[in-house]
Amino acid sequence: MRKLTGAVFVSLDGVMQSPGGPEEDPINGFDCGGWVQPLWHPEMGPFEDLIMGDYDLLLAKRTYDIFAAYWPHNQDDPIGAKFQRINKYVLTHSGEPLAWENSYKLSGNTAEAIAELKNSEGRDLLIQGSSTLYPPLLSARLIDRLVLLTFPLVLGSGKRVFDGSEKPGSLSLVDHFVSPNGVMIATYEPAGDVKTGTFETKEPSEEEMRRRDKLAREDV
Repeated sequence: MRKLTGAVFVSLDGVMQSPGGPEEDPINGFDCGGWVQPLWHPEMGPFEDLIMGDYDLLLAKRTYDIFAAYWPHNQDDPIGAKFQRINKYVLTHSGEPLAWENSYKLSGNTAEAIAELKNSEGRDLLIQGSSTLYPPLLSARLIDRLVLLTFPLVLGSGKRVFDGSEKPGSLSLVDHFVSPNGVMIATYEPAGDVKTGTFETKEPSEEEMRRRDKLAREDV
């Protein structure tokens, strides 16, 4: 089975929109595009090995369009040459043809389509960009490794890696690195269901029981 890794450039408040440049994705009035470049550093730890490794790309249609308009015209960049050569699997409901060579359309239910792709023969898969893929794939526990590159800034509004629709689940930290510019690169793997507990060491007080009862009534 293919392994699926998601690698995300994200702000401290969870925004992942338009990291590469101002014109990349200004939808919904996002005006902070290009926030990654000032904080980039030649030493980016495990991300360097990841991006130059062996994989096929898994993309949503908007990110595919961004990549297809840029990377085929930048073949002097090692990443551009790699992206040109490998397979690009694109989750889309659009009828537009995928003109970039080695591109393949996936359609239907996101989790089902990606589960089928993971069960096929081929290289492991890497998600770049593609914010819409994360909630359903995390909920279905189809992402085998999540690499978050967290940049030290707050962006406010914008597309987010977590949109609140995900099912609860635990993650285990398996690697971490901090770049000279303060970018935290943390690698996580799924760790099953969320475990809960309490710090209470005594029976709740009457005041606490009244507080709980008030909360219950307000929640109705």
